[in-house]
Amino acid sequence: MRYLESTSTDPAFNLALEQYAFDTLSKNDELFMLWQNCDSVIVGLHQNTAEEINRAYIDQNGIPVVRRLSGGGAVFHDLGNLNYTIITNAQDAGRLDFHQSCRPIVEALAGLGVYAEANGRNDISVGGRKFSGNARYLRYGRLMHHGTILFDTDFERMSEALHVPEDKFVSKGVKSVRARVTNLREHLPVDMTVAEFWAYLRMTLVREQKMSMYALSARDLEAVEAIRRGRYATWEWNYGQSPEYGIKKRRRLPGVGAIRISMQVEDGKITAFTSDGDYFGSRPCDDIAMVLLNTKLEEDALLEALSAVSLEEYYEGLTKDEFIRLILD
Repeated sequence: MRYLESTSTDPAFNLALEQYAFDTLSKNDELFMLWQNCDSVIVGLHQNTAEEINRAYIDQNGIPVVRRLSGGGAVFHDLGNLNYTIITNAQDAGRLDFHQSCRPIVEALAGLGVYAEANGRNDISVGGRKFSGNARYLRYGRLMHHGTILFDTDFERMSEALHVPEDKFVSKGVKSVRARVTNLREHLPVDMTVAEFWAYLRMTLVREQKMSMYALSARDLEAVEAIRRGRYATWEWNYGQSPEYGIKKRRRLPGVGAIRISMQVEDGKITAFTSDGDYFGSRPCDDIAMVLLNTKLEEDALLEALSAVSLEEYYEGLTKDEFIRLILD
């Protein structure tokens, strides 16, 4: 088994590195990787991104949202969280053992006096509280198992980023299951920082699993960057990949009145739009529906679509910025 470590905290880069390691580096070998992301939300392959995030909070705080290759639920990453990835052979998908994949982490924690257990569908817990969520990607007889380790994560920030306003979504996407979580640091007999914990895991796993170190070459980094640019840094992958869904929102805005909008969205683009309410306006919203048809659900695209529209004629007192925030937030 080879050990690989990322020095980047860019989630798009790190997910591209995972894919590169899976597709290229580990074809004839097993690989273990430790990595961290800056504040970010990582959504599962089959999820509807819009349904998993608090879009207003995400935009206000510049938090990137990236889709991964594996299924499962949306997770929040920050520098208090440490991620691990195991890539290995798995010829028989029916015999995959989740507990076996988690064993190196569980055994390493025991060395710190923390007695964790792999349980449920994809969790590692301590004292009945989850600190690690795991997911898998299987292709061409190879398995990528990756998971979070909540060590000293900001739960308030996590809750804000993953909190979805109470709009009515109707979606074919897989909704995340919110579980009782804990930071591993709270359960350590002797306190340590996340950097010290990372160093401990590296030392212990390299020794126990007899790993050799792998240093990324300039060619490796160029290939990873190409994957990042072509997939993980794109709106099409992170948002446009979402399943078809519908959303209904109702807001009461000062000086405007109550507005209720209904949208259908497919591949991240608006395919149907209606609005009603007690607002004033001299023109029918059907015109707005035509303008928004096939528009990406992102701020710049909405601004461009509405650039020639006099919104005051449809919603008296409503600015374009307020209208766009109503659609997105």
